[in-house]
Amino acid sequence: MSDNINTTNGKASMMYVGETPWHGLGTKLDKPATASEAIIAAGLDYTVEKFDLTTFQSNLPVENHFATVRTDTKQVLGVVGSRYTPIQNKDAFTMFDALVGEGEAIYHTAGALGKGERIWLLAKLPDYIRINDNDIVEKFLLLTNTHDGSSTVRVKLTPIRVVCQNTLSIALSGTEQEVSVRHTVQAIERLKKAHEILGLSNWLYTELNHIFQGMGKKELSKPHFKYYVESIFPDINMKCPPHRKQIREKIYELAETGVGAELAKGTLWGAYNAVTEFVDHCRLDNRNDSTRLKSMWFGTGEIIKKRAFTLARGMLN
Repeated sequence: MSDNINTTNGKASMMYVGETPWHGLGTKLDKPATASEAIIAAGLDYTVEKFDLTTFQSNLPVENHFATVRTDTKQVLGVVGSRYTPIQNKDAFTMFDALVGEGEAIYHTAGALGKGERIWLLAKLPDYIRINDNDIVEKFLLLTNTHDGSSTVRVKLTPIRVVCQNTLSIALSGTEQEVSVRHTVQAIERLKKAHEILGLSNWLYTELNHIFQGMGKKELSKPHFKYYVESIFPDINMKCPPHRKQIREKIYELAETGVGAELAKGTLWGAYNAVTEFVDHCRLDNRNDSTRLKSMWFGTGEIIKKRAFTLARGMLN
């Protein structure tokens, strides 16, 4: 699967509000969009259908295997089984409308990767978390949908630190933090009910506020900071490879000079954000920018940040 931001008819399938993203692509909107506006501005107003698979030479059907095809470009997005039912982008977007009321302008980013097999939508919730008076974390929900059979529809909490735009992937044990909807015939009904589960988001953000406040007040000595970073990026076979040593050194540097470091220097909050800044803005600088986006939201970057959060939370005790 291609990791590039999708481009159709010479136009990037992306919309955003505010500053231009690192890739410089997409349609800029002056204010947050409604669901219908976001779908059109991001070029996500396409549908996906299932088609029978056949062999090339004999044209015989391939039993229980189907191709998902984007109907506007006729591109094959993936191969799926007989139980798979496409969830159209417009149906996935209605999940957020059920949360805040149809027509509300809350959508800040939307787009598609590859040929359009993976789409995302970032929606802002009301209010924010304030750490140590002047460090703001805004509350977002991230929806992702795939059309290639690789993943369910996912909606999860995605806090974003304003000063540096770090995406703070979290892991609150023992709680429902994510809604996951499989692509089956009952999927649309589940989407209609998903907003009931997402009603937990206010409670979860209250809990997260308590944790972030504790991290902001927790002073961290240099030895404890070193332990924190080395626990996230441990030695391999009792040795520290050169690349891992470079990672650690970069995180130590970001804690001192990174964006917003002066707001949290010497605290557990500062250490945690040094890791998230590294993952979001430094880790994949030499690779495709869309690979960075995919990693920080859906891949190894998300895993690293959850590990950093879990460890930091444990250090509050």
